[in-house]
Amino acid sequence: MTPELEYSLPPAIRRISTAFRRFGWISFWAQIVLGVIASLALLFAIASLSARNGGNNPGAGAGLFFTSAGQIAVFLSAFWAFRYTRLGRQLRSRDETKRPKPKDVIRTLKIGLFISLGGMLATLLGAEATVGALLAKALSQPQGAAVFGAPGGISQYVQPLDIFIIQANTNILLAHFVGLVFTLWIMNSVDNT
Repeated sequence: MTPELEYSLPPAIRRISTAFRRFGWISFWAQIVLGVIASLALLFAIASLSARNGGNNPGAGAGLFFTSAGQIAVFLSAFWAFRYTRLGRQLRSRDETKRPKPKDVIRTLKIGLFISLGGMLATLLGAEATVGALLAKALSQPQGAAVFGAPGGISQYVQPLDIFIIQANTNILLAHFVGLVFTLWIMNSVDNT
């Protein structure tokens, strides 16, 4: 950026453009990192569930389904955060006709909010189903009984790999929270001009 271009832009547009670029990049990278970590945890959970032939736990399948939907929404939200950075670049255009209109900017931010809120809802539903399934497993375990001779096998007991779904849920929720916070921060920058 040349100094003359910086001074030719109105200060409000410069401030909004900077907010879109800065917070868009922070949101993008935070969601990508958290999304990849959650993806790895989900892969371990899915592998564990399929190795146990699904067990006899109906909540685990619903939990994985909703958590996976939330996971997909994280990557969609990360793409949308990347789009914020491109929008910030367009706002700095010397040609006023190439700059997005304010209603388009607001609409883009609202879509980003809906993506994060929808992903958060799906992930919360997944967390509810998963925690309910793990609670049912924990309550059905006889206290102090040996696991080895139990009818139904070890799949009816809470195992460490079951916690991977909870870890994935937590990371996905945090990623959606980051997306919401930075989108609201950008929206606040737009409103304050």
